[in-house]
Amino acid sequence: MSKQVLIEYLPFTPLPRQLHEARMNPKAPLIVAGLVQAADKPNANKRIYDYETLAKQVQLYIEGPIRERRALGELDHPESSVINLKNVCHNITRLWWDGKNLMGEFEILDTPSGNILRELFMNNITVGVSSRAMGSVSPIGEGLVQVEDDLELICWDFVSTPSTYGAYVKPVGGLNESYDPGQSKLLGVNKIISDIICLNSGVCCLR
Repeated sequence: MSKQVLIEYLPFTPLPRQLHEARMNPKAPLIVAGLVQAADKPNANKRIYDYETLAKQVQLYIEGPIRERRALGELDHPESSVINLKNVCHNITRLWWDGKNLMGEFEILDTPSGNILRELFMNNITVGVSSRAMGSVSPIGEGLVQVEDDLELICWDFVSTPSTYGAYVKPVGGLNESYDPGQSKLLGVNKIISDIICLNSGVCCLR
């Protein structure tokens, strides 16, 4: 069976302590950590990643890209096996297992995309973390498929698309009931992105 690009989503919210420390020292690199993937259970795409298969690939990723400081990822990824350097926003500094949940630590880079991601985090916007891999799958019944042992991890990206558990980009905490949540989220994200583009390029949108 031929390989295909496998993309999975999870909501990602950094620890409040991490954001507090970043606000106290805005010149320091922003480091965030959280859940990035899970093994041995179906996800929203009806795929199951065998723990041994995923763990083997994670170890190779730790010994390769992470150790060599090239574990890069993008802000909003394409369905491609190639990492686009001009869209890179972070470098993964650590991966570890908590049971069968894979945890990750990310250094947000001082790049155009990294600055956008940092501002989203600093404004309490929840984004998704999304794995990108190459691999083949086999049906195992009840609409589920098993990811085969030819899996090859490419990277983890930060995205605004729905997560594995249906998490959209959204503020952390409550919204005033008089607001339209969809409109509020859209305006907030658009303003942050517009302000960053204006600051970096001098080209500003009239509002």
